[in-house]
Amino acid sequence: MIERIGGSSLPYELQTQGGGASVSGGTFGDLLRQRMEQLGTGQQAAPSVEFSKHAQQRAQERGIEMTDDLMTQLANSVEKAQEKGAKNILVFDASRAFIVNVPQNRVITAISQEEMQDNVFTNIDGAVLLK
Repeated sequence: MIERIGGSSLPYELQTQGGGASVSGGTFGDLLRQRMEQLGTGQQAAPSVEFSKHAQQRAQERGIEMTDDLMTQLANSVEKAQEKGAKNILVFDASRAFIVNVPQNRVITAISQEEMQDNVFTNIDGAVLLK
């Protein structure tokens, strides 16, 4: 049965699934933050970078290996570019390059070392050198 609540605020409980613990009082944001801390996820997750279908195909065709280290470097590059206000960046090292759309955290294309030679990169407003 649904009852209408008047102008007074009533205390409430948020029953968690599986743990059986309850959290009383506070705003939704406070409750969410407290629950995330209980679960050990209070820290903000590092931004992840996705590959467009085109970039996935190009990386595979060009033999560019996607390692966890590379994905972390790309994510860090995007984070740095966001701080500077860049929209499209070239992320590169001696053997490969990636064009990344910063607002969408998306790799648009992947380029091998052979293709980088004598190439001109356009429509970018920043570049990040991988270590």
